[in-house]
Amino acid sequence: MSPYTGNRKWKGEVGLCCLTGFFLLLAALCLAVYPGVRFSGYLSLCLAGLCLVFLAVGRWAESSRTGGIVRRVLLILLAAGLLLFAAVEGLLLSKGHQENDALPADAVLVLGAGVNGETPSLILRSRINRAADYLRAHPETPAILSGGQGAGEDISEAECMRRELVKRGVPESQLHLEEKSTSTAENFTYSRRLLPELGLDAKTATLAVITSDFHCFRAHLIAQRAGLSTFDIPARTDWVLLNANYYVREFFALGKTLLFD
Repeated sequence: MSPYTGNRKWKGEVGLCCLTGFFLLLAALCLAVYPGVRFSGYLSLCLAGLCLVFLAVGRWAESSRTGGIVRRVLLILLAAGLLLFAAVEGLLLSKGHQENDALPADAVLVLGAGVNGETPSLILRSRINRAADYLRAHPETPAILSGGQGAGEDISEAECMRRELVKRGVPESQLHLEEKSTSTAENFTYSRRLLPELGLDAKTATLAVITSDFHCFRAHLIAQRAGLSTFDIPARTDWVLLNANYYVREFFALGKTLLFD
């Protein structure tokens, strides 16, 4: 082995060790300091483990032809995975940055998110604020607030949204609650059943769906599966770390929806 090759190998191992340490530190911060981005913490642990796998395979490749083949296969898979991730994130960002506020709709559908006791989470608050803006601009448009009651929630997500929207000056008569759903698919399924009560035909009505920007692409896909015609009104959160966490998580959630749901 030439000195240049040995030096390059040493630098590669040091780089992987530093990257492992970085991901472990990031995991500790996400899990212990910023629990709202717990997903990123678990993902960072997985990435730290992946770095250690590459370190071990790299050493294996030094003494084994099989190890060299495995290393090349892993590098190809990693490159393909990164390209797929970049492409999907581009779609999520594009869908989440549409400006459809001026478009009229037959009804508005606001998708629920977590409630802490009776207080909306940051994600839910951003959706409520977006809904308030749209409903004030379209006062004749009825709104369905969709979300049941989960663990740690003293009221349903729909009821939480109703209270907050009334505080923001939206008339109660404009708001209709759907309080059974526990998933995005159920949001659309149960809300679809309420449309006849609003004098709307689910086959022809156009809904403005208000949800988080990172969630728009998947929500639109699920709405199509439910037989609904929709356009998106993205709600954004100002906390960059939280938003980044959810955009990354959405990549895996979309994969689950496409493959298993």
